[in-house]
Amino acid sequence: MIILLFLTFFILMFLRVPVAISLFMATSLVLMQDNFNMNLVPVRVFSSLSSFPLMAIPGFILTGVILAKCGISVRLIDALRSWVGHLPGGLAVVTILACMMFSAISGSSPATAAAIGAIMIPAMTYAGYDKKYAMGLVATAGTLGILLPPSIPLIVYGITVEESIGELFMAGVIPGIILGVTLIVSAIFYAKKQGFDRDKKAPMAERVKKSVRAIWGAFLPIIILGSIYTGAATPTESSVLAVAYAVVISAFVYKGMSLKDIRPILTETINITSMIFLIIASAKLFGLYLTTSQVPQAVGAWVAESDMNKWIFIIVVNLLFFLLGTFLESLSIILITLPVLFPILIHFGIDPIHFAIIMIVNMELAMITPPVGLNLYVVSGIAKERIEMVIRGVIPFFVLFIIVLIIIVIFPQLSLWLPSLMR
Repeated sequence: MIILLFLTFFILMFLRVPVAISLFMATSLVLMQDNFNMNLVPVRVFSSLSSFPLMAIPGFILTGVILAKCGISVRLIDALRSWVGHLPGGLAVVTILACMMFSAISGSSPATAAAIGAIMIPAMTYAGYDKKYAMGLVATAGTLGILLPPSIPLIVYGITVEESIGELFMAGVIPGIILGVTLIVSAIFYAKKQGFDRDKKAPMAERVKKSVRAIWGAFLPIIILGSIYTGAATPTESSVLAVAYAVVISAFVYKGMSLKDIRPILTETINITSMIFLIIASAKLFGLYLTTSQVPQAVGAWVAESDMNKWIFIIVVNLLFFLLGTFLESLSIILITLPVLFPILIHFGIDPIHFAIIMIVNMELAMITPPVGLNLYVVSGIAKERIEMVIRGVIPFFVLFIIVLIIIVIFPQLSLWLPSLMR
């Protein structure tokens, strides 16, 4: 039955059927073959989505869409550029910092790459940067959207394994900063080597003026994370606060949103949310089949009887994530693999929060891994270049990602220190 399930799944995938529908159809087929009561399928699907924490996802998506369409990214970039644009690699550093800040607003990698790339790719190209490099940098820095809080994949991970979403958010902060700093250092060295043009040093009055214009948007991550970690709001309630704040500053402070913008904003939010929720529902059905077939228990018993140790397991899992990342997107990988892997984590004594960050860094790699890396297509569309050009641009950044991933695996406290302060 397992062979039939995966064979059906991959055939449908190669026929370009969406991942969620492929998984749903493949799982339904094997459940029918297994004489499962199919009347329970719709009940299971809807019950899997009837979760209060899941409602944080449309909230953060709506916040990101509002701010991307209403000018917050432009103001953030202008402020950052006035402070660091005159430094070696200033535009590249601005791009990375802007991605980090927008990540802390949207929680989505494609949204971050789209919002920042539309402005920074033309600016970097005009300043003499190789367009291939500019596209690769935006695609790579954009992946920080799923590591720095709030992160939609971390919300899904927390719901799946019943871990604190607040602690998972905190676990992503230090690794996210390390990855961002690594990208910044590499950008400075690259710019010095190539001798790229710099902006003129902005006077202090201009810096202050642009910072004041951007400060309303910069407050949003503080509101989101502050409300969660002070205990004033749950992640779901925090997402609603974020939407309300985004609407107020977009409509009344920046005046970048009018009544005619509401429909396209809601349409894009509904499209993205529906895709995510359909994946979650299909994956939950897949998890039901695994549970009824006792697949996790069988795999756990096999691992317990084998000579595999903790470190071999982690290496194998990282290779598995890399392989899956070539043809599946991040949420699908998380939801398909976690039901099988979680009992093994417990067996080896691996902290689920530490493993979450290892998994998310791998998912960041998946966002820029051909042939289905989402950020590759987002940047390709923005820059109006062939996907092959974007792929060539991200290749050098793979090495940096792997180095950071190794550091995160070897030093668990980088992920666990901040969550431990919340207990």
